[in-house]
Amino acid sequence: MTDLGNTFGRRTLLRSSALTVGALTTTGAAELPSATAAPASLARSRLTLTSGVQSGDVSTGSGVVWARSSGRGQLVAEVMSGRTRRRVRGPWADASSDFTAKIALEGLAPGREYAVELAFEDEDGHRGESQVAGFRTAGVQPQATSFVWTGDTCGQGWGINPDLGGLVGYRAMHETRPDFFVHAGDTIYADGPIVAEVTEPDGQVWRNLVTPEVSKVAETLGEFRGRHRYTMLDANVRSMYADVPVIAQWDDHETTNNWWAGEVLDDPRYTQERRVDVLAARARQAWQEYMPIADPRAHRRDRGRDQGFAPARIYRKVARGPQLDVFCLDMRTFKDPNTPGLEAEGTSILGQEQVDWLVRELDRSKATWKVISADMPLGLVVPDGPVNQESLANRDPGAPLGKELEIAHVLSEIKRRGIRNTVWITADVHYCAAHRYDPTRAGFTDFEPFWEFVAGPIAAGTFGPNQLDGTFGPEVVFSKHAAAPNESPRRGNQFFGHAAIAADGRLTMSLRDLTGAVLWSTDLEPDVRG
Repeated sequence: MTDLGNTFGRRTLLRSSALTVGALTTTGAAELPSATAAPASLARSRLTLTSGVQSGDVSTGSGVVWARSSGRGQLVAEVMSGRTRRRVRGPWADASSDFTAKIALEGLAPGREYAVELAFEDEDGHRGESQVAGFRTAGVQPQATSFVWTGDTCGQGWGINPDLGGLVGYRAMHETRPDFFVHAGDTIYADGPIVAEVTEPDGQVWRNLVTPEVSKVAETLGEFRGRHRYTMLDANVRSMYADVPVIAQWDDHETTNNWWAGEVLDDPRYTQERRVDVLAARARQAWQEYMPIADPRAHRRDRGRDQGFAPARIYRKVARGPQLDVFCLDMRTFKDPNTPGLEAEGTSILGQEQVDWLVRELDRSKATWKVISADMPLGLVVPDGPVNQESLANRDPGAPLGKELEIAHVLSEIKRRGIRNTVWITADVHYCAAHRYDPTRAGFTDFEPFWEFVAGPIAAGTFGPNQLDGTFGPEVVFSKHAAAPNESPRRGNQFFGHAAIAADGRLTMSLRDLTGAVLWSTDLEPDVRG
């Protein structure tokens, strides 16, 4: 990132708070923060920040900051940039929000570094522990920018391993110094128990940090919340989130594998609740409490009085200046049941309202690049059992059927309206790949060629490669995958993507491994036709 020479340098402030951030460790369950408020006799104890701090959905003039308290308290933000400083009082955090709170910051100056010192104040006005969340707003003039993306955190039983430094993929992403991070889904694995030790095929033992909430499938709201708290125990995650704003999406594992609305599970591990609609409502509340998203429904404005939960809209656009708009999709909430996907009539993966929104907002976008972040790939077959399909691809290379029809409509509208410079990013399938879609080799031809980049997992088992579906004409230009299914993260096949836009508009897309090494990259020149 560019050093703007501010009096309060973002990274200087973050370094000054390193002792506070570093005080949280991943060495043992005895140090885990409590999920409940302190007893009344300890009400005057200093409130602490149990899960670090975050910022998210940062645009040219706004952003969100987040923190979690050790007890009931009011979140207070000291917003600093250059010589300016202002205090913003946010909502009260209590048990009804798992002691999490967010503040929406409006009226920020574009292209500026901000350092936001966050702390909770108790009922008597005593200020607790403080930490700093840093970010830079997008500029209004063309300038270089970069971001990273990935998905799939703590899946298949591969959790935080202190012997290997924890979730080191987050450190590798952080070291690229991106302007923001897109988590493209599977932010947790609520359906994947984590045990203390896993014996790998070569005999090595993977040792996990374990908490009660991750030791079984999540069924209660408290167990879903505990999954999110678990991820934030990792020092690499906390360090990155304090320094890099996140744009978060969800997919299936925030709830359970391959779910759809109305499903009833037959998984015997679920002993308290098998109705997916109930599980998904709890999962969504926990996800929303822990993600710094900008939708006002995700922000409590009741001064600590519990007035119930209102689901925020997950699909949204985040404007990142004249060079970039990011369009986050929600391919889970409105999804029809998993079938073979061969219906002649259209079935939903986005839903009509989201389809209309995506086409409309893409058409309105004046940004050079329109990056569409999907929580599942478009042209890879993702089976759900021997017959049904989890994603929209259906193994039939011909004309669009079933869920493919919605995406076909979107692609056709992009072509018809002359929308240029669209790029798709995703994760989900637990390997990395670069796909080039072209109508000259497709069963459906009413679209312009485009790229899709797949990157993940960042901390889960590695799989792949998946079968291609020819409907939209994908070609595998590059891929790297596991040697065997559910390969241990120790093998190094953990992946993230990096995007860098130069001041002249050139977009460099690269796929990287657990160490940050570039495995493959390509330069894309923008189409600037009038």
